[in-house]
Amino acid sequence: MPEPEVSTPVPEAAKQPAESSGSLFSELKGWLRDIVFAVGTAIVIVVFFYQPVKVEGTSMLPELLDQERIFVNKFVYHIERISRGDIVVFWYPLDPSKSYIKRVIGLPGDVVEIRQGRVYVNDQMLEEQYLLEQFSDYKSYPSRYVEPGHYYVLGDHRNQSNDSRVWGLVPQKYIYGKAVFRYWPVNKMGVIY
Repeated sequence: MPEPEVSTPVPEAAKQPAESSGSLFSELKGWLRDIVFAVGTAIVIVVFFYQPVKVEGTSMLPELLDQERIFVNKFVYHIERISRGDIVVFWYPLDPSKSYIKRVIGLPGDVVEIRQGRVYVNDQMLEEQYLLEQFSDYKSYPSRYVEPGHYYVLGDHRNQSNDSRVWGLVPQKYIYGKAVFRYWPVNKMGVIY
């Protein structure tokens, strides 16, 4: 009479390495997939929507300080118009290899004039709550008609800013984004106005 076959149970400890190595591989694969997706998403966001920028100079004091890091929304002006008061980043009209950051003051069709430091748009004095007295410039500048497809821009630190008072208007095609968010330094992190 043949002996019955007896299967010997495999101890749980012996099963563990096979299961954990498969589980570990599966987990690593999941992490790799997530990392690739996150990096790809970040690249798309930076290329098409938001670009990190370092502020250089003091022309936008007190709103933006030298060496602060901000995000510029590169997509916003494809769906909405540039507005008075927007802080925009653009290629410098006299040397398009450089970029500048300034506040939009005059829109196409406006007439901008500066009388003893006060800005007038279409003969109405512009309320500029973002300006500080110590950064004011009390000079006068002749009226300037803002041609279609162009903008008149000024720095908030008027006595230290190289802007439309000096070199003229910015063509719309040179404006590539709107400053929207400060991410460095961390204690000043937040929306830019």
